[in-house]
Amino acid sequence: GTQEMVCTSSSPLVGIIKELGVFDLPFLFANEKEADTVLDGPAGAYFNKKLEEAGLVNLAYWENGFRNLTNNKRPVAKVEDFEGIKVRVMQNSIFLDTFKTLGTNAVPMNFGEVFTALETKTIDGQENPFVTIETSKFNEVQKYLSVTRHAYTPFLILYSKKLWDQLNPQEQAVLREAAIAGQKVERTALRAQSEKSLASLKAKGMVVNEITPAEQARMFAKVKPVYDKNLPTIGAEPVNVVMDALKKVRGH
Repeated sequence: GTQEMVCTSSSPLVGIIKELGVFDLPFLFANEKEADTVLDGPAGAYFNKKLEEAGLVNLAYWENGFRNLTNNKRPVAKVEDFEGIKVRVMQNSIFLDTFKTLGTNAVPMNFGEVFTALETKTIDGQENPFVTIETSKFNEVQKYLSVTRHAYTPFLILYSKKLWDQLNPQEQAVLREAAIAGQKVERTALRAQSEKSLASLKAKGMVVNEITPAEQARMFAKVKPVYDKNLPTIGAEPVNVVMDALKKVRGH
């Protein structure tokens, strides 16, 4: 109850709500439509319930977006291309597992140190959404940008449950409506900005490559052990909730 509201990505919350670790799993969503449908449906409601149990009310799921790989060694177009690249990852065990499993030399490092580490060639690469790559000027110290879309991070609009419960139903409804209206605007704006950032990075000379669906499937198969290893920590239930929702979206 010290702070009223916060807008945060799901990753920092995993320490409090272990179930949210599911969103750190690699190659979970294939595209934005899948993410929207899962988060705005019963699966999203399931995680909202877990958040409430921890004293947090999630008003809506916004977006932090897909993360993509940049490096100075080579374009990463297939599983084998990851081999031996020294990649900075967030200080997050699932990200570390993912990049080690893909064959890279994964190095956890604070975000603030990344540019210098790339400049001095202490590391070969890093991974972030297009917008972050552009605003951080990583194009000045990175040659290749591979559209790996290896992780998708949702943004949550959280309210302290302690303070939420002091509001009347009308006030609660207004806040929820505002967060959902904001969701549409934020997702649309972020996606447009991502496209702009990608175009700008290309214009500034970065070599951009897409990954074919067949190679994406091979990458997913390669990181399967990351799912198995982290299942006991995250819990089978949240993983199944998301997987079942994805099956519905994919028409399986």
